[in-house]
Order: sequence, then C-alpha cells, then structure tokens
Amino acid sequence: MPSDALTKGAHHIGLTVRDLGETRDFFTGTLGFAQVGELPDYPAVFLSDGTTMITLWQAQDPATAVPFDRKNVIGLHHLALTVDGSAALVALHETLAATAGVEVEFPPEPLQGGPAQHMMCAIPGGIRMELIAPAP
Repeated sequence: MPSDALTKGAHHIGLTVRDLGETRDFFTGTLGFAQVGELPDYPAVFLSDGTTMITLWQAQDPATAVPFDRKNVIGLHHLALTVDGSAALVALHETLAATAGVEVEFPPEPLQGGPAQHMMCAIPGGIRMELIAPAP
C-alpha cells in the first residue's frame, strides 16, 4: 500500500514506570524481551522483542507519582503488541492471569467482532497493555 507519510513506524516507545526493576523483569521474564541497553544514572532500560523497542524510565519519585487516568489525561491510552496467533494469545492470557502485578481487564475475545483476537491488561506499574493476534 503506497503511503505519503513522512514517518516509517515507531523507533521506540518510552514509558515512565513506578518500579523500573519490576517492570523490566515483567518484559524480560514474562514476555521474553531482551534488555539491549541501560542508563543507570537516568535511570532507564532499553528492551526489545526483535521488532519493537521499549524504553522504561524510572519515575523520579515513585511514592508521589500519579497513575495515568486514560479517560481524563492526555497521553498514552495503552500499549498494543502483536502476538503470533490466537493460540499464543490464549497461552499468554493464562500466564498473565497468574503473574503477580498483572490485572487482566478482559480475556481473549474477537476484536470488533472480526476474526482478529485481543485482550487487555494492566502490567506491573499500571500501564495498560493490549495484546492482539491478527486474523489468520
């Protein structure tokens, strides 16, 4: 599909989190991302699943950090990542439902009535994450 867009996709997605270690461990241990760099003095870590890079930034004062309210604050509504098919989505849902710090908002279901499937959860640190299995 031809495009006149001046950009070519996301380079990375940066997320501020309350607990850098906990959220990094979720991405690396639960989702299988690799840590590809870090800035300990910032502090920040850089993670990748081979396609998407995510930068996690530690909130300066986690005790007073304000959680994002997706209905009343301008900013990131949620992070959406693709998974490899509906079977992978179902398996990941089972893993996430048993993972400390994860709150499943809804389990896998058809995306807008179509053949694609998706689910929504909040990951450690409170970021909303949608996982999508494209239609076969």
